[in-house]
Amino acid sequence: MAAVQDGPMELDAEKEIKPEILSDGTSNLSGNAASGTLSSSPLTAGGAPKQEDQQTLIAVLQFLKRNKLAESVEILRREAGLEDQEDSQTLDGGGKSDGDGGDTNSLLSRVSIASAAAPQSTLPPIPVKRADDHRQQDVSMVLSAYSQQGDTSLYQVYYSGLKNFIESVLDCHRAELSQLFYPLFVHMYLELVYNNHENEAKAFFEKFSGDQECYYQDDLRILCSLTKKEHLKGNEALLDFRTSRFVLRISRDSYQLLKRHLQERHNNQIWNIIQEHLYIDIFDGMSRSKSQIDSMSGSFAGEAKREVNKAKVFYGLLKEPEIEVPLDDDDDEAENEEGKPKKKKTKKDSLGSKSKKQDPNAPQQNRIPLPELKDSDKLDKIMYLKESTKRIRLGPENLPSICFYSFLNAYQGLTAVDFTDDSSLLAGGFADSTVRVWSVTPKKLRKVKSAAELNLIDKESDDVLERIMDEKTASESKILCGHSGPVYGVSFSPDRNYLLSSSEDGTVRLWSLQTFTCLVGYKGHNYPVWDTQFSPFGYYFVSGGHDRVARLWATDHYQPLRIFAGHLADVTCTRFHPNSNYVATGSTDRTVRLWDVLNGNCVRIFAGHKGPIHSLAFSPNGKFLATGSTDGRVLLWDIGHGLMIGELKGHTDTIYALKFSRDGEILASGSMDNTVRLWDSMKAFDDVETDDFTAATGHIHLPDNSQELLLGTYHSKSTPVTHLHFTRRNLLLATGAYNSQ
Repeated sequence: MAAVQDGPMELDAEKEIKPEILSDGTSNLSGNAASGTLSSSPLTAGGAPKQEDQQTLIAVLQFLKRNKLAESVEILRREAGLEDQEDSQTLDGGGKSDGDGGDTNSLLSRVSIASAAAPQSTLPPIPVKRADDHRQQDVSMVLSAYSQQGDTSLYQVYYSGLKNFIESVLDCHRAELSQLFYPLFVHMYLELVYNNHENEAKAFFEKFSGDQECYYQDDLRILCSLTKKEHLKGNEALLDFRTSRFVLRISRDSYQLLKRHLQERHNNQIWNIIQEHLYIDIFDGMSRSKSQIDSMSGSFAGEAKREVNKAKVFYGLLKEPEIEVPLDDDDDEAENEEGKPKKKKTKKDSLGSKSKKQDPNAPQQNRIPLPELKDSDKLDKIMYLKESTKRIRLGPENLPSICFYSFLNAYQGLTAVDFTDDSSLLAGGFADSTVRVWSVTPKKLRKVKSAAELNLIDKESDDVLERIMDEKTASESKILCGHSGPVYGVSFSPDRNYLLSSSEDGTVRLWSLQTFTCLVGYKGHNYPVWDTQFSPFGYYFVSGGHDRVARLWATDHYQPLRIFAGHLADVTCTRFHPNSNYVATGSTDRTVRLWDVLNGNCVRIFAGHKGPIHSLAFSPNGKFLATGSTDGRVLLWDIGHGLMIGELKGHTDTIYALKFSRDGEILASGSMDNTVRLWDSMKAFDDVETDDFTAATGHIHLPDNSQELLLGTYHSKSTPVTHLHFTRRNLLLATGAYNSQ
């Protein structure tokens, strides 16, 4: 793999560029083997740096010295022609430098890129935001000293020249090179605005904004409102765009065409932006088609780097504990009294056969500490296995029944829904700051008796668990009050004893379902918390919010155990992998990331959605991930290979709910378009051949078979679908708030 970036990785490419061939009277396109960039050095007629360039050099030297980068200081001093005895005077603002001014902007880009490469995750107790605060201030200072190169009136000429070239090349190269349009357009526009060329920026935007892909229109609407330098200050999204590298994946032949064109036209403006702000991932082989590129494009920072998705992921399931399952009483009803238990035992063995063998792709049982099974957990496991024997086997010829729970007159504004695993309880989060819990079964909700009443109970009685409950408090629903802002996420614990809720007030609260009171409020997020979810094994939970990070917590710790930092925008949804060793997060930066709970590293980045991600679902076997977005598409990902393997089209609005059936044969999706759609997930996974996963190109040919995979579309009566849940017997439950308008 080759990449266009700072450093020695592109030395072979630089050897092909001859300065004497490229130089002319107006611009100086020169090769710099040390930085790997092509740029012009803004020098005065006498060869000395301008006053503003000298100030820039001073700023860079101060930054390097503060960070004890002595070797870099020496290199910069030598490149800029600063003598040792003049160094102290120069840093104090006095003295003059002579000789070659060096590639100042290249150095600035190198400093900004180094700061942007901050760790993607941090372990407590180190507090993390996006990067070290002091370093961020230094980088902002250096970036503020940046001045554009060349004549701004020629920006339209540069961009038009590249556009005409790309439109004239062969079709096989045109699709790949067209990926350059959007990042170059944004960076050139921001450079014009940053340097107070408001009229030129407006003309540039009006002329070329229509050439951008349709899925960038939301970004362009925000961009066109930024017309003054003051508008850029404090805009975190634009700061991230300038300091992060926009990733493009281009074949080697297409890249050589581009490089040759820029050499012949002496277009150092375009080349500088490519070197400073773009990461071109070059692969050997056939160029990608327009459809292949479109399926992987659209995220805030381009595509995902291939090396990010090559880390080993243990996606297999953990070995289940061996639990003796007693036979049901109705076994005696069978005609063959002796044969029935034998047949039943065989059925149980087939259910547990997957867990008895150690999955080679599964993590070690003790890779992360998991809570031990309590007696109540074992009883619940027995009930789960019993119900599994009565589970309906779903498929294209045997679709599930759907039971829709509509929230009528939900004037409080329904914002979040969750079911318990056994489908006995339903919780809703509302915009009026309350959490409401309902009993779905005839059994009513009861509180534990007061302490005085508990002292009167015989603790040795067999029905002590029943006696501690207060019948006077029995009701079909309970209201939990405590948040001071809308509740955006709710999640039941696996044992049904606790409920999590996340809110705009920046807190996550843990509620007891025995007393229906708040046990603890977890404070760590500085802004609204959009989602939270319990681990499949309990104890751990994850939260994500407007501060662009996800946090891993344990119920008995006030501080987060892990901070997952790397998204460039809000973390909107979170999900635990079935083996609890990984966490998936979806973001408004239009990417999905998979994090390792053990060390906090980001092990997968999935890019391909054209809008913010709002729903995630792991397949029961842990091998696949389904994601839903505002673009109305459901994308299927192979976690082990780190590649997209399917695209399901049909919804016309945001997909807020995704759920696999208990055996993984069916994928259900719920949308704001008031429909529930069922997809043949087994066929989607089986149609993908393992041979299609080519490591050289990092992409596969996606079959356009959405209509073949769509098994059914079910319309609600003006009710957007906000949550889906498969019961243990594969009955599908759907929920939403009825919209009377």
